[in-house]
Amino acid sequence: MPLIHASYYRPRVFPVNGDCDPAEIDRVQDLAVSDSLNRTKIKEVGTDGTIDWKKDIPTISVTMRQLEYCNFEFWRKLTNKPDATTSIDLNDFKTALIDIACYKTDDDATFIGTAWYPKLRTSSFSINISDPDALIERNFTLNGEDDILWSNNNAYVIYGDKTCASGETGTVDIVIGSGDYATYPAPVFDPDESATFIMRVVRVRGGVSTELVAGTDYTYTSGTTTLAVDDCLVGDIIKFWYTATTYISGAQPFVTNTADIGGAVATYCTLLLNVNNTLYKMQSCTIDVSFDRNDRKEIGNTEVVSRGIRSKTVRVTLGRDVDGHTLEEILRGVSTTYGKIDAREFADNITFTVKIYTDDTKATFALGYQATNLSPVSLDDSAPVDNYTSRNVTLEGEELELVSLESDL
Repeated sequence: MPLIHASYYRPRVFPVNGDCDPAEIDRVQDLAVSDSLNRTKIKEVGTDGTIDWKKDIPTISVTMRQLEYCNFEFWRKLTNKPDATTSIDLNDFKTALIDIACYKTDDDATFIGTAWYPKLRTSSFSINISDPDALIERNFTLNGEDDILWSNNNAYVIYGDKTCASGETGTVDIVIGSGDYATYPAPVFDPDESATFIMRVVRVRGGVSTELVAGTDYTYTSGTTTLAVDDCLVGDIIKFWYTATTYISGAQPFVTNTADIGGAVATYCTLLLNVNNTLYKMQSCTIDVSFDRNDRKEIGNTEVVSRGIRSKTVRVTLGRDVDGHTLEEILRGVSTTYGKIDAREFADNITFTVKIYTDDTKATFALGYQATNLSPVSLDDSAPVDNYTSRNVTLEGEELELVSLESDL
């Protein structure tokens, strides 16, 4: 059987909540999935060997490395925000959910199926500039509970949505394969649950997203391919997912992005401390964000039922060649003529900003990352033989804003 090359492994993101459409995930360099099935042997006194297994809820970890390509889109998808959003902070990650679907085709151009990782939450991410010539990278770690391979009659994951217009209240019918959905293939039943054709229905009302219950909030009739959603109001957005044998006619799950740059280079950046102090001689820069998540289960349920973040940590690490003490003077809050820089006296309300432009002329702003209320937590000096001295400083805080408009900084 032919193998599946990475160029035919096409990732797509589906925001679960909010008024936010799916999109392909651009400029991915690595995407890896690690499953822990959380199974425990059950033994007993008097019996040699395992008598059964305790099967707990699995833990799925998805890691992804993406080039910075001067587009804010994936940040919006990750936080379930609409296209008009220009500013995101760390609280926007608390309850946001995404599905990642990877559509797989082998070297003979035969479609194999879809790897589906539903209801992922962000547990950490970073922005990394490893050296002055490097491509800027984004790195993500997302966690979930399910790893599903759809194939054969269920090979394609299909998404659709509807906004209820004037007069569309009460029970609203969505006829798949007709009207606005004429190009959509018919849903195929779940092989594990033959009565289930629709994987999920989410209603967005007034900015609040609710996953609806099959048989209570909606029904699906396979003979007429009709999804009937109850208790609708004008302005409701109904989002639905299912699997099918073919994809949406005339559409592709992944379309290569030729509009944006291939990847932003370190020379496209400006680094600033306290808004207006440009940093020079910088050799590396990393922003690491980690979340202590509070995703809760409940007795009697195999699903995670509530999601949140207990605490957030933002660490900024800057590496530089030493040609003076400008950075330390800014951290201390003193002038260039001040005669003493005592690390004990460093400020604890530092702002660090990365501005990224579309090229090295820096004429067009693309996006920015700004960490506020940072405190220096470590300094590392290095003086290797036959080389120049260098110094790393690490600052830590709890706040980071991601923006697509320079005026938001």
